[in-house]
Amino acid sequence: MKYLAAVVLLACAAAHAESLPTNGTLVVVPAFGEVTHVNDQATAILSVEEIDKDKAAAASRVNQKMKQGLDLLKKADPQASLKTQGYYTYPVYAEETPPQPGQPLQTRKLRVPASWRVGQSVQLVTVNLDNLPKTVAAAQSVLSLNNLRFGLRPETTRQLDEQRIAATYQNLNERINAIARAMGRKVGDAVLDTVDFEGSGNYSGNRVEVTGARVIANATNVRAAEVAEPSFEPGETVLSMRLVGKVRFK
Repeated sequence: MKYLAAVVLLACAAAHAESLPTNGTLVVVPAFGEVTHVNDQATAILSVEEIDKDKAAAASRVNQKMKQGLDLLKKADPQASLKTQGYYTYPVYAEETPPQPGQPLQTRKLRVPASWRVGQSVQLVTVNLDNLPKTVAAAQSVLSLNNLRFGLRPETTRQLDEQRIAATYQNLNERINAIARAMGRKVGDAVLDTVDFEGSGNYSGNRVEVTGARVIANATNVRAAEVAEPSFEPGETVLSMRLVGKVRFK
């Protein structure tokens, strides 16, 4: 009898849950979409650094090598965009021996630089990825490759924006259909009240999230006349979008 009574109560509860009215219900539905594209642009940072007791000598060698490096980059990839940056000059001091216990403190002397460190960097932006290993190898005869990353050209990103919006809106429709079935309602009973492509509000996160495959290369300054070509894999970039829709059931 106790078992039978429990079954009856559960059946009543289920019937009550199924008959829960949903007329006029407003449902907030987040949706997501993303598109993937092979990276078609590379940004490389190359630099040169010299250390010398003579500040002028160090600066002179840096200036000469940077000029040689720029000429090599322009010759290897004439269509690349170049921008010099990060010129620095600062002193390097010799390490001072700390006083031993019981040794009297000497009068502090004016510190004199033991040498000078001078350096400069150049940024290269190119879409010629097939020729990139050859370009970098040519410049590495006088410059060091400090950083390399791949991404999408602005033109490519704009072209993919329409696909990203379509994928996100399709996901919204799929989720609305699933919610309607779960609520025991027909999709035709639902009216799309609001579509927020900005993703604003407490229920949403960032509008666009861009994550790309990145390749980082670190290299020391190479003095050889010729450098073997490095190997790079551009990878791909995923462009994602989030929107929030409000659906009201009749």
